[in-house]
Amino acid sequence: MDNDELLEPETKDGSDTVSAPQSSDETLYCEAEDSAAVEKEKPARESSETDLEIEDTNKLFTTGQRELYLEACKLVGVVPVSYFLRNMEESYVNLNHHGLGPNGTKAIAIALVSNTTVLTLELADNSIMEEGILSLVEMLQENYYLQEMNISDNNLGLEGARILSEFLQNDTSSIFSLQLSGNNFKEESAELFCQALSANYRIKTLDLSHNQFSDKTGEYLGQMLAFNIGLQSLDLSWNHLHSRGAVALCSGLRVNTALKKLNISMNSFGNEGASALGEVLRLNNCLAHLDVSSNNISNEGLSKISRGLEANESLRVLRLFLNPISMDGAVLLILSIKRNPKSKMEDIDISNVLVSEQFVKILDGVCAIHPQLDVTYKAVQGLSTKKTLFTWTSPLKLIQSYADQHKISILDFFRSLNPSGETMMSVGAFRKAMIQQNKVPINRYQVRELIKTLGEKTDMVDFSFLKTTRP
Repeated sequence: MDNDELLEPETKDGSDTVSAPQSSDETLYCEAEDSAAVEKEKPARESSETDLEIEDTNKLFTTGQRELYLEACKLVGVVPVSYFLRNMEESYVNLNHHGLGPNGTKAIAIALVSNTTVLTLELADNSIMEEGILSLVEMLQENYYLQEMNISDNNLGLEGARILSEFLQNDTSSIFSLQLSGNNFKEESAELFCQALSANYRIKTLDLSHNQFSDKTGEYLGQMLAFNIGLQSLDLSWNHLHSRGAVALCSGLRVNTALKKLNISMNSFGNEGASALGEVLRLNNCLAHLDVSSNNISNEGLSKISRGLEANESLRVLRLFLNPISMDGAVLLILSIKRNPKSKMEDIDISNVLVSEQFVKILDGVCAIHPQLDVTYKAVQGLSTKKTLFTWTSPLKLIQSYADQHKISILDFFRSLNPSGETMMSVGAFRKAMIQQNKVPINRYQVRELIKTLGEKTDMVDFSFLKTTRP
């Protein structure tokens, strides 16, 4: 068959496809030659209904990836995805919203069994169903190259959670990042995941946002976090964790020694949950990024968080956006940083809080002690935004002027700020270096704009592009 004839637009299973004689319960054998025979009477494995195997293992390595995928599509009866054919030798493959369905997912899984180039696979919103998850899990037991997978928004429910948790308990793949957002997971699913993750330390990044988790999930997560020493990033945003679940979650966080990033925004921790978080911050010296935006935390709860920050030596980023906090609470917050000489805080977001000039003066004093700190607030009462904006000179123009006067490049100026001489620095280190340097007069607001201009990626500032660009 001419391969070009197969390159048709992507469709969901069941439309414009060739009917396949195999059911989803049958074992698949893929060969790249049209004359390949499909063995139809192989007993199914006890642990799975779908087997992704090659009849002649030598052909696994000799058959081209493109031909293998085309043959797999023919066997399961789906139209090949042209994007996958074009990009199956890239490290990043984005198949989100392609309407793959379970059979289309199975064909992708068959092709990936022997693939050594794809490191990140996006499969969000594809209606992959239970059969699709089975195919992916079997593929991951053979493929030791794939590291990150996104299977969000597939409505996997309890059965999908059961298959994934069994896979995680086996702890056999190279996957370290798993996105499971928006899959209608509830308490039973949370219990399964937490049981698996109490023993699985390979998973470093887990996204469980936009699900149906409530307070019971907080208990499961707290128990899991007390034991897990591998998970570094956990996203629980847009769930239904209230004060009871928050307290249970925090009981595990107090003793956790691995988690660095936690997103619990868009829940309802309230002041009781904030009090438990304050205790976490007092005892936990691992957490570096905490997002508690929109959690119904008032000044009362913020005072407990602030008390924890007075002893914390690890937190760098704190997001408190969309909480009912007033300027008085904001003052308590920044004064807690001032009282802690070992604070590593770099970024505080209270961008819905209207502050006064007195607050700004207090913040100036705090930033004198902690030059790496940047606080984002709504505005200053009674101060014209236009007036403040037009009194600022472009920071890049100031730096370029200095560079021209001293006959150096602007890149040389930035590299002089970095002890290693490299063209990339962490945001906190860059902000501190810019505030403390005395060559170019620049304030922290200009530094903030400078960071945006240079590009902020994964908490890093990269000014290598200035080799060829004048501001």
